[in-house]
Amino acid sequence: MVQATWEGALLAESDNCVVVEGNQYFPPDAVKNAHLKPSQHTSKCPWKGTAHYYDVVVNGKTNANAAWYYPQPYAAAIEIKDRIAFWKGVKVKS
Repeated sequence: MVQATWEGALLAESDNCVVVEGNQYFPPDAVKNAHLKPSQHTSKCPWKGTAHYYDVVVNGKTNANAAWYYPQPYAAAIEIKDRIAFWKGVKVKS
C-alpha cells in the first residue's frame, strides 16, 4: 500500500498506483480531495503533455503546487490520465 502524507495528514492511499519517472501516480478515488485546492499553475512535459496542479492544504498550511495530474496526457502517458502525484515535501512511501 502506497501512502502520501504531509504535515501529519494522509493525502492518498492505494495499492493501485502507476509509477512513472519514479513518481507514484494515485488513482483519483484514492486521494483525499479535502486537502487539495486547484491551482492555476501548469507545466509542459515533452512526452506526457500539460500537467495541472493542486495546492495541498492541511490545517490552514498551504504547500503550493505540491500535487499534479495530466487531464489530457499524450498517448505515451495515457496510463496516468487523471492520476495524481505529489512532491515538494509530501512523503510518498510504500
